[in-house]
Amino acid sequence: MTSDPRESDPVPERDWDRAVELVSAADEVALACHISPDADALGSMLAVGMALRAEGKRVTASFGERRFRVPRLLRFLPGQELLVEPAAYPAVPKLMMTFDVPVADRLGTLAANAGKARELVVVDHHASNTGFGTLNLVDPEAAATAVLAEELLVRLGLPIGRQVATCLYAGLVTDTGSFRHSSTTPRAHAMAARLLATGLNPEKIARELWDRSPFGYLRVLGAALDRAVLEPSTGPGLVWTFVTRQDRAAQDLPYDEVEGIIDVVRRTDEADVAVILKEDDDGAWQVSTRSKGAVDVARVCATLGGGGHARAAGFTSHLPVEQTMESLRALL
Repeated sequence: MTSDPRESDPVPERDWDRAVELVSAADEVALACHISPDADALGSMLAVGMALRAEGKRVTASFGERRFRVPRLLRFLPGQELLVEPAAYPAVPKLMMTFDVPVADRLGTLAANAGKARELVVVDHHASNTGFGTLNLVDPEAAATAVLAEELLVRLGLPIGRQVATCLYAGLVTDTGSFRHSSTTPRAHAMAARLLATGLNPEKIARELWDRSPFGYLRVLGAALDRAVLEPSTGPGLVWTFVTRQDRAAQDLPYDEVEGIIDVVRRTDEADVAVILKEDDDGAWQVSTRSKGAVDVARVCATLGGGGHARAAGFTSHLPVEQTMESLRALL
């Protein structure tokens, strides 16, 4: 399986060559993705992990959360037998690779391990990436980190079978919004075609990612929509809402089940920017933002300690809802 010609590739050839050299020479590789992993982060990591394991390498994979748990929506992804609790992760990895991590802090408890790694290869597509690795394979023009993960596997000469392709496809379709976002390019569609040719089941993947939820999700969604606020006078127009721990507890709904609410709120015609504040189990507010194009929400969120993409970004707030929104309004 070979890559199609690239539209562009900001990663220098010498960096790809160095990555191939490092991985090829390693007997053991430690992989990590960001906390609260999405399909692109977890899928890219597991895809590379499975391919390396098939070559006889010892592979460890994890993400640095105290409550270590794969989100329910992603439990269909193959390769999760590679996952270990953060406490079992190598303390001083000889070779560590991160996936979809723009800043070291997004590694959570594994940031300390990354700081001690002899070689740290960062694989990412965020324009806000700080280049915290000893080697950085970062392409902001790539539709997903999965694009770079596939490129690495091709350059390593490793086969991409159905299970590996399933993980890469999940990352690609989620970060392109089912090929609806501006990141959807001929390069993205060409990759999807290559992955589909392995025999993966796109209908099953779509059902797991978008067409399933517990009944309690409908109750929480209803509460969030009922308290939604439209502020057409705020810059380009703003719609926002929030979900509390109490909302979720009343329905016995885990935090990761409310990720999709932002995709309902963002449909509002009168607003270019949509925001949802989600209270996590520790009482912090995880703030997700979406833009239709008039506002670069990555710049806004970076100012508040977060980051992401121009049209999809986020940050963490320890202030009450109204104070958090005041800070956000001022930047908008």
